[in-house]
Amino acid sequence: MPMRVVVGVVTRDKASQTRRVEIPRLVRHPVYGKTMRRRTVCYAHDAENVSAVGDTVELEESKPMSKLKRWVLKRVIAKAKQVGAAAEPGATEQQVAG
Repeated sequence: MPMRVVVGVVTRDKASQTRRVEIPRLVRHPVYGKTMRRRTVCYAHDAENVSAVGDTVELEESKPMSKLKRWVLKRVIAKAKQVGAAAEPGATEQQVAG
């Protein structure tokens, strides 16, 4: 059986060799028909620590490596535009500047 390949955005890179990746998707509401944004959270193994927060990455399904890790980072598709504290969600201009 072929391994699944998905594309998502890295949202956390605090742990060594582990990345938290969110995969966005659109779902229609079963009753009202409105299109809603949903996300799937995956934990991926990044052996060389090449990805960072905000990077768009490609993941490949693998055998379980730990309680949560079921994916392996295949490649970095696009690097984040901002680096450092500004890339973290919730960071204000004052925190970034000084």
